[in-house]
Amino acid sequence: MFSKDGISTHQNDENAQFIEAGRLLFSREAKFFFGAQRLNQLEPSLLPEVAFAGRSNVGKSSLINALTGQKMLARASSEPGRTQQLNFFNIGGCLVFVDMPGYGYAKASQSVKKDWQKMMFSFLRGRPTLLRVMLLLDARIELKESDRQIMNLLDRAAVTFQIVMTKCDGLSSVQFSQKEQEIKDLIAKHTAAYPYIRFTSSQKNIGIQELRADLAQLI
Repeated sequence: MFSKDGISTHQNDENAQFIEAGRLLFSREAKFFFGAQRLNQLEPSLLPEVAFAGRSNVGKSSLINALTGQKMLARASSEPGRTQQLNFFNIGGCLVFVDMPGYGYAKASQSVKKDWQKMMFSFLRGRPTLLRVMLLLDARIELKESDRQIMNLLDRAAVTFQIVMTKCDGLSSVQFSQKEQEIKDLIAKHTAAYPYIRFTSSQKNIGIQELRADLAQLI
């Protein structure tokens, strides 16, 4: 059977189940439990992991806080590009969020940028519990070369990544359509890209329950 909008009632029921699963997952306690500045500090994970990557100031901390319903769980550095460690958050004993250092900070030295890429590549390739990378892109600005570089790195590491657009509340309908098509064209060129895009706004709570559902479905 189909509803008036042409979507099958089975699909509607399935979507509702994932939305509810996402709500239940993130009603559990979420807490920071570990930070690592070097890979040799890491211990094997006992839970599935999802990593969050993005340029400095893209809104990673805000998105993690919105997903978990906690305003101060993840804290952004007061100086962009300064945080250079992997931060781990336990989500109700079911899932681990890995907050990766922001990349693309213009004032960072070339040696710092190379060290970041080396560490991230080693982490991505050597983490069997890592299910997916959520790659955050700012919907208000054009794609940067550093974004393209990280997508190529994820392709090489053979790690599935899903693009999550942030700060979407200020887009007009025309801008939204243009950005959506641009990103669809982009992910078609990357072997590791997950085919579905999420548009979010942490400030307006746009797309948060849908992203929660994605994560619940993933685990």
